[in-house]
Amino acid sequence: MTAASRSGGSGAFSDATRNRNGLVPRPARAPDATCVHRGVTEAGGTHRFAEERGHPVFPVQLPSTSVSLSVGLLAPSAATSNHRHAYESLVYVLEGEGHTVMEGSTYAWRAGDAIYTPPWCWHQHVASSAGPVRYLTATNMPLLEAVGQTVLREEEPSSQATT
Repeated sequence: MTAASRSGGSGAFSDATRNRNGLVPRPARAPDATCVHRGVTEAGGTHRFAEERGHPVFPVQLPSTSVSLSVGLLAPSAATSNHRHAYESLVYVLEGEGHTVMEGSTYAWRAGDAIYTPPWCWHQHVASSAGPVRYLTATNMPLLEAVGQTVLREEEPSSQATT
């Protein structure tokens, strides 16, 4: 094995242990039981991920190295913390309605809508009083971590949060 292939340089294309005959498509990994996360929202009790976010959030535990997925729940009139992070976030609203305050602008949404949050934008999601909100969030956090980027999340002190 050459130094270039060990370091991930262009020699990696000819390294049979990393690119088994690059002209033939093959699965990147063998499927196994970790490819299914059953009962994502059935996890009883609170966990660190939800406690950090201040509302029920259930991370989807799958072996993806480029995207993450979570399910979030907001009670009527509840809000996420006002926060920002180094990764992109895509939110799809499954149920309910509300709004997002992003960098001081308010964007209304309802079930069937999607919201994009660019990296480092302060934002907060707020449910209307009409009922609960259930949403999916996808991020590129694992991809950034895989390429050695610093992935941070910062909460604004609660006294400054906007609802």
